[in-house]
Amino acid sequence: MLALLAGALCAPKATAQITSHESRVTPFAPVVPGYRMRFPDDEGSHPDFRIEWWYITGWLEDAGKPLGFQITFFRARPELKHDNPSAFAPRQILIAHAALSDPAHGRLIHAQRAARAGFGLAGADEGRTRVTIDDWRLQQADTSYRAQIGTRDFSLDLAFEATQPPMKQGRDGFSRKGPAPESASYYYSLPHLLVSGSVEREGKTLRVSGSAWLDHEWSSQYLEKDATGWDWIGINLDGGAALMAFRMRDRQGGHYWAGGALRDPNGRLRIFSPDEVRFFPRREWKSARTGTSYPVSFLVRAGDREFAIEPLFDDQEHDTRASTGTIYWEGAVRALRDGKPVGLGYLELTGYWRRLSL
Repeated sequence: MLALLAGALCAPKATAQITSHESRVTPFAPVVPGYRMRFPDDEGSHPDFRIEWWYITGWLEDAGKPLGFQITFFRARPELKHDNPSAFAPRQILIAHAALSDPAHGRLIHAQRAARAGFGLAGADEGRTRVTIDDWRLQQADTSYRAQIGTRDFSLDLAFEATQPPMKQGRDGFSRKGPAPESASYYYSLPHLLVSGSVEREGKTLRVSGSAWLDHEWSSQYLEKDATGWDWIGINLDGGAALMAFRMRDRQGGHYWAGGALRDPNGRLRIFSPDEVRFFPRREWKSARTGTSYPVSFLVRAGDREFAIEPLFDDQEHDTRASTGTIYWEGAVRALRDGKPVGLGYLELTGYWRRLSL
């Protein structure tokens, strides 16, 4: 549910830009109930919307040693006047983040890139997932995906094979993020992706395998003015079940809005209402670099289910001020019930450094 550009969407003027047909600023497409997702068409880009992201997280193993990884491509549509004819006008912006969580290293290893779409340097195709920035890419072929990321400190060449159909979040893919009707996204997930490929690190090439989770969301207005950030989990549960849960926090750090879904191994989907999801912090970790404290351990309640969430290790903080303008925590976690591991996934914590804004 990553939306680190969401702070750009919370200005009061955004709604007018979306709905006014007489404005000289190009309007953004609205998110409304009743939209029917189509696959594979909706796996590609939706350039009329203000923001969109493809977000893959997962766990890898090399000779029994766990690694976490995260790859995200954002597409953002800036405000432009109708009469701007320049080929250099930034009609679409692409931003990408990649990170490796290696317990042996003890802290997150990450990199980021940004470019305007076009000129053969960056783009996001419609109809199928294909997003690129220079030699960073995520592309789809039938039910599989491939990500290729090269950085100064590590490289990822990973293949992902879908084992389950898309998991539509919210009401048939219409996912509310607050009480206002326009506070919503179109949102689906692909849990339990099978992963294979290689990781290059410190001059060594590791052959890896594991499991992953893909989120794809697009929206034109997201974070409400009374919300300051959110906590999110996507967990591949043992046996084939999948859990997504999130909460939006108010300016005092309390519960503002929440949601989630649980799909059982037989494909039955339960959507949780805002009052059915709760996040109870159990332990905090403070970053020595930024002074920010994060609740890296939670008890998460979704309906009648409770899971303890524990990080692979504590220091999984991202500093992305050079691209999306924020600092947040995002890392590999285990889910436990009665002290026993029952799943692997990722936890995202935003708005703890400061309220999301660009």
